[in-house]
Order: sequence, then structure tokens, then C-alpha cells
Amino acid sequence: MKRIRPLRVLGVIAAAVASFAASAQDIKLGYNGDLSASPSALSGQAAVLGIRTALDEINASGGVLGRKLVLVVRDDVSAPPKAIQNMSELIDGEKVAAIFGPTNSGNGLAWRHIPNQKKIPVMNVVGGATELSKPMSPGAENYMFRVSMVDRYQVAALMGYAKKSPNVKTIGFITESTGWGQSGLQDLQQISALQGLKVGQSERIGSNDTDATSQLNKLKAANVDTLLIWANGTPTAQIMKSMEKLNYYPLVLSSWSADNASFYDTAGKTLAEKPVFMRTLNDDLTAKQKKLRDRVADKLPSPTSFVFTLHGYDGAMLLVQAIKQAGTTDGPAVKAALEDLKTPYEGMMKTYNKPFSKTNHEGLTAVDLSWTHWKDGKLLPYSDNVVKALGADDLKE
Repeated sequence: MKRIRPLRVLGVIAAAVASFAASAQDIKLGYNGDLSASPSALSGQAAVLGIRTALDEINASGGVLGRKLVLVVRDDVSAPPKAIQNMSELIDGEKVAAIFGPTNSGNGLAWRHIPNQKKIPVMNVVGGATELSKPMSPGAENYMFRVSMVDRYQVAALMGYAKKSPNVKTIGFITESTGWGQSGLQDLQQISALQGLKVGQSERIGSNDTDATSQLNKLKAANVDTLLIWANGTPTAQIMKSMEKLNYYPLVLSSWSADNASFYDTAGKTLAEKPVFMRTLNDDLTAKQKKLRDRVADKLPSPTSFVFTLHGYDGAMLLVQAIKQAGTTDGPAVKAALEDLKTPYEGMMKTYNKPFSKTNHEGLTAVDLSWTHWKDGKLLPYSDNVVKALGADDLKE
């Protein structure tokens, strides 16, 4: 039997301890969102790509606070229970300093109480539900921040369009029967009432439903000439295909989920070109955005998901800027720094000059949204006489 020398054993142990000590100095950040189970997973994958790209750049420049940044990724497979489990594992097990997510808003609505209770900042770079970045109760400490689309801003613009259009008499809703869809329904109901619009009928669709003729027949019977759809890409496409079956084509104003490749692929070119929606980006990229796209093009899950790569990149940069400013990864200190960022950041989407405050955790605002539609397989700016006539007073929230 070969004898192991004590000095050699001590050397191995010392190396292992040194390696552990070095890794313990890494600053861990987490991502908790769908990366595989729903059509929105493409958005989550693109967001992670943007976050990793930003963190790689920061690490190449020496990291932050003299430490390397590491992203710990958890796939919630579009299931709220799994998303809640992931959040607890990331905070209590991995000891992350901050978290990115969710992909699906409904999952974020299910777990947002956890980071608020444990005082861990969250930077949302995909989910659009209005309530995600609101305090859990009036005046409560709020650790949820966002650099992405906000549903209420979209709804206000779409309702403003409907009110301004001389051809719109009666509006109707079809909303997805998920937490996100029903959050959107709340915004639709509140803002339609605020704008004084007549709602003829409201219907729901399941995220896996393949037919909406029953819902559309009810909307048609209620004389709905303008339909607002708040559903993910695939069910929105199924609604459009059901319109074709009935030869019933109301004006369609949609959530930005109509930008998803799953919508275009399922609906097909002709039907995909009918909805009008809001987006933070169309195919008219800036030079800075093109440069980043060229760097990550071979890793993008789909061309249309690039917008989430930009959101992820900017969200990561803003979070790291807050850590630098705070001089610590302590959650309350990072939160306070985010609410009072001293230095403007020239991001991929815009220049962020004090984007957050104690009462506002939205990094993008209504002025950052663009009217968009599909045309010949591309996401292009949309304009007509109604869009041109819209003013600030038409976009009441």
C-alpha cells in the first residue's frame, strides 16, 4: 500500500482552502425565470445573454469592489411553485446579492414578497405586469426595480389610440387566464373607464388553447369593432387564426407579446401583420445596438428576442453601478443607491439619468415606447393619422 506523504496532503488541503476562499469572494447574482417551458422562454434566454455579456465586460475590467461577478441561473419552467422555490434557494442557499427576473410576470407576482421580506434587490428585465414594481402595501419598502416594458403604459397608449380613432365605437377584451393576463385585464378595465370607452364584452383564453371562435362569436354579437388582446404570443396567434375562420376582423390592439417569434410563426405572415402594439425596440437599431447585436447574434434564441438582451444588459449595468456607488453588496444600501444613482449611464436603450427614485422603480417610461407592427417578417415602426394625432393628454393612466 502506497503511503501518502503528510506534506502532500497538507498542500492539497491548502490549495482547496485557497480555492474556496477565492470563490467565496465572488459576488453572486441570480436569474430566476422561465428558460425552457413557454414561448416566453426565448425572452428569458435573451435576457440572460444580455446580463452575462454585461458581467463579462465588467469582470474583464477588474470586476466590482475588487471582486468577480458570477451569475447563478435558475429555470422556473413557467411554474409558480418552482419559481418560489428558486427564489428561496438563490437567496438562502446561494447567498446572491441581487436577482434578475422574472420571465413570466405571473411567477414574479407569486414570489415578489420574498425579496421584499429578505431585502434583496430585484432587477426585472422582462416581465411587464404593472404590479411587479409596486410596493407590497402602501408605504412599504420596495426592492423590485424594472428596466423593461410596463403594462399600464402600453394599455394607456392603446386606449388613447382607441379613443382618438373615429372608427372605434365599442371595444372588447380577450385576456390570458394567467396571473399576468389577469393583471393586464385590471389595467384594461381601469383605463377604459378612465378614458370613457364603452366595453362591449370581455373574454378569457388559456395559454394552451388552440381555438377562440366561441369567445370571438360573443365579441361579434356585442358589436365589438376594436379588440384588445392581453395574451402571450401563441394564444394571440390562435385568436387571429380563429378570426380567419369566422371572417371577423376587428381592429386588433395587442400587448407587446405579439412581437414574439411564436406569434409570427403560428399566425403566419398575413394574420401577423394585423395587430398594432407597443414595443421598446423595433428593427431600426442604433449604431450602439447594432454593435452589441453583432457580438451576440450567434447566441440569440431568436432575432425578435434581442430587445431583452438589451434590457438585460442595461439592467445589469445599472445594478452594478449601484453596487459600486454603495461600496457594498448589502441589500438596503444597494436599494438606496439605485434610488439615487449619482452618475448618468449611457445605456443601450437610452441614457439613464436618475432613472429610479424612492417612489418610482421604473427605468423605462411611456416616452420610451414605440408603435410597432409586423411587416414582411420585420418589426417596423407603425404610424397612421391617429398615432400622429396622439398627445400626452390622450395617454392617461
